[in-house]
Amino acid sequence: MTYSAVNTIWVLLGAALVFFMQAGFSMCEAGFTRAKNTGNILMKNLMDFCIGTPCFWLFGFGVMFGMGSGLFGWLDPLIVKDYSHVLPAGVPLWAYAVFQTVFCATSATIVSGAMAERTKFSAYCIYSAAISLIIYPISGHWIWGGGWLAELGFHDFAGSTAVHMVGGVCALVGAAILGPRIGKYGKDGKPRAILGHNLTFAALGVFILWFCWFGFNGASTVGMDTDELIVRAGRVFFNTNLAAAVACCAALIFTWLRYGKPDVSMTYNAALAGLVGITAGCDAVSPAGAAVMGLVFGIVIVLAVEFFDKVARIDDPVGAISVHGVCGALGTLLTGVFADGASTEPGLLYGGGLHLLGVQALGVVTVAVYVTVTITVVFQLLKHTIGLRADAADELAGLDLSEHGLLTAYAGFAMMPDTLSADDDGGEDATAVTGDVPAAEAIPVRVDPAFVPADRPKLTKVEILCKESRLEALKAAMTRLGITGMTVSHVLGCGAQKGRLEYYRGVQVEATLLPKVQVDIVVSKVPVRDVIETAKKVLYTGHIGDGKIFIYDVENVVKVRTGEEGYDALQDVE
Repeated sequence: MTYSAVNTIWVLLGAALVFFMQAGFSMCEAGFTRAKNTGNILMKNLMDFCIGTPCFWLFGFGVMFGMGSGLFGWLDPLIVKDYSHVLPAGVPLWAYAVFQTVFCATSATIVSGAMAERTKFSAYCIYSAAISLIIYPISGHWIWGGGWLAELGFHDFAGSTAVHMVGGVCALVGAAILGPRIGKYGKDGKPRAILGHNLTFAALGVFILWFCWFGFNGASTVGMDTDELIVRAGRVFFNTNLAAAVACCAALIFTWLRYGKPDVSMTYNAALAGLVGITAGCDAVSPAGAAVMGLVFGIVIVLAVEFFDKVARIDDPVGAISVHGVCGALGTLLTGVFADGASTEPGLLYGGGLHLLGVQALGVVTVAVYVTVTITVVFQLLKHTIGLRADAADELAGLDLSEHGLLTAYAGFAMMPDTLSADDDGGEDATAVTGDVPAAEAIPVRVDPAFVPADRPKLTKVEILCKESRLEALKAAMTRLGITGMTVSHVLGCGAQKGRLEYYRGVQVEATLLPKVQVDIVVSKVPVRDVIETAKKVLYTGHIGDGKIFIYDVENVVKVRTGEEGYDALQDVE
């Protein structure tokens, strides 16, 4: 066999880009989930690739590309048999093998996001191996390995079904068997928004994935040494980018109309939906067809996320089921509608009739059924042996700690606390506090007069709760007043404001606890009334949420460095 340097470099470059998608998935999933599970998310995205690589080498590659039957390739541990029947022109075996390995790892990693924050790490490692060993390779053989779907003319250029829908269906089954995260649904069955902790991570992940998708789809030409391949690669690149961009625009407008504001996370999900959906037919549709498909994906992704969240009540923290499962299947079907005959038979709109659409539908249904059955068996075996779901206490504490002994993935940074508890999932109502305590049980509070010398000025603590946006103005005003020390804390609280109606991924956010700033000042020399009036002037806007001021008597103050107490301890004089 004569090797082509151009084709080999092209395939290896594509393999490197598809490998780097692991970083994109890691960032996306970590950003859309809570801080207490970040280390677990990152570990899973590392290990599904590291587990899947030897599994695919030992077993999966032969099953997928061996010359067996239309249903199954052959068993070929270590890839030692002849695969000249499937190798692209001029590409050596090991270059093609690593290219296919990274595609296999992508399918396995999709499952991580939908089952995030509540899956045992040991179970995750086992079912990732199962996906790479048997589930992905068998359906992949049908589509890309010369199997029965390939013989029928099923067209899935880079894996909307073979990679993404397979991962999406596994994610759907796994999330359904696991059940929702603690606190996700109230007693009335309505979903609660559990906000991701780092939208910057999520955005970075999407941009990494978008960039790497040019390798995912573009390098699937597996060659660049002919004019035909060069033209095809250009079309693939253009359609891939166009579908994603149009999907984002569609989701932005749709969520703006639906929620009153453009939803950030939904729009980023739409980018991935467009990329997933166009993957099957990026070589087979015109730019106009890609744009229309992108428009459909941008709307469908919003409706799909809402459906699984609100109707099916399947908790998917990152939208993996909707992005990969729904849009992967939809993109494969739409290829049968919009294919213009350039690289496959024409679709419905180009005079090809229903044949291609029918083959595409048959492939989607049969692959979905096969994956559903096999992954259900895997998940049920895990559930009834080592267990699939983490214990409730571990889930509440965070899988970083329980699964990996990691106290935090953000040492040195303060994160917003997770306020959900097991009782949010339908436990008994908390006992009401009435204030009626029998006298025999009440504990009197006594103040030792020794701590309040009569000859020293009174000490008073002023506690100010306000909006963070007014903090700098308040600090400046207090400094001008002569205040030399204050303590500032970020807190959560509720009052008359109660929050305002907002949406996160289509679910109303229960903003009964809003972020505020608490400023604590202890004064003696400066008149308390001056502090109060100054704070009122600085914080007042006339709207609910301006804040509150609380006044407390202070028994004593001790300055640790000098040992001074009371009034003297508050005077910052050297």
